[in-house]
Amino acid sequence: MQLVEVGANADYQREFILFPVRLYQNDPKWTRPLDNDVADVFDPEKNKFFRNGECIRWLLLNETGETIGRVAAFINRKTATVGNDQPTGGMGFFECIDDQQAANLLFDSCKNWLAERGMEAMDGPINFGERDRWWGALAEGYDKEANYGMPYTKPYYIRLFGQYGFQEYYQQHTYYLPLEEKEVQKVIHPTIFERANRILNDPTFTFVSIDKRNLPKYAEDFRIIYNQAWSNNLNTGEMTTERSLALMQRMKPILDEDLMWFGYHGPEKQPVAFFIMLPELTQYFKYMNGKLDLIGKLKFLYHKLMRTNKHAFGVIFGVIPSFQGRGVESAIAIAFSKVAWGTKDFQYKHLELNWIGDFNPKMQRYAKLLGGVISKRHITFRYLFDRTKPFKRHPNI
Repeated sequence: MQLVEVGANADYQREFILFPVRLYQNDPKWTRPLDNDVADVFDPEKNKFFRNGECIRWLLLNETGETIGRVAAFINRKTATVGNDQPTGGMGFFECIDDQQAANLLFDSCKNWLAERGMEAMDGPINFGERDRWWGALAEGYDKEANYGMPYTKPYYIRLFGQYGFQEYYQQHTYYLPLEEKEVQKVIHPTIFERANRILNDPTFTFVSIDKRNLPKYAEDFRIIYNQAWSNNLNTGEMTTERSLALMQRMKPILDEDLMWFGYHGPEKQPVAFFIMLPELTQYFKYMNGKLDLIGKLKFLYHKLMRTNKHAFGVIFGVIPSFQGRGVESAIAIAFSKVAWGTKDFQYKHLELNWIGDFNPKMQRYAKLLGGVISKRHITFRYLFDRTKPFKRHPNI
């Protein structure tokens, strides 16, 4: 077997994209991601994580020159020591045939490269970017299409990671919830309605869906809530005004106003909560074969106009600490649900709450109270280079 660095080699870059297409050709639930979405992760001009980090990619070839594996290793120096007992790098975009020797070679390459740069552990498979994409190995839910950006990986990957010595750092759960009223009424816990109605009947609270014409306002409200509710827990640093607005602008072509909700309190309309959902992009991109070219855009437009997509997914949910535990989380969910129930022919019939870590028992409990059941389970592993050092799972938040 031969390991080759992808680097600036155009053929290797292309092969990095195409190898999974061949590997998953007999997996009907696998959806090819947009080629550019993968390529952009490794483009210093497009990925801001290169400002405080570095990255390398490899392909693994067999004796005849056929690709049998790929992987990337990366360091985000801004977060490598935050919340960790040791400097920790990352590895991801791992794809491999069912061969432990081949997998070990890919894992060793990542470990050695990271160790040379002062790292003492590696997490994987993760993204050289935000947590909302390419994070974790699928452990449950192989009979379902993955939400866009969430990995659909081979079942044997769990074994390959485990036999190398990776240990489970945390799990990420995706919860399925029906959106049709008669189905919701069957599964939602009565407590949710009780707590929600108490807040919804309080005139000091208001809950609204967004207006695309005023994205800068909602970007700022998102920033305020995120920095209080999430930034410390995710070890990602505070959200800046520029970054928040850029996120909103990036989502603008696909967002649906009915799926993005904010909660406010008091006469000054203090932003206290958000519930950010999006149309599930897999339901569009699975028709595009990795290309958002003219034909791909026409396909996207067709399915958007024809409203063929019945699936939505929850991107992020947040309530500022001073309002947590008061029923605000229930109120914003029910405020959205009432619009879904009261709108004739509401487009979306299925909702998945994406990426709820098992280190977040409050959100896990809340998803269950809403009637959610785990539909997919991913695992993020950690490998300590010093094998005598005691292993610790991600602490609860």
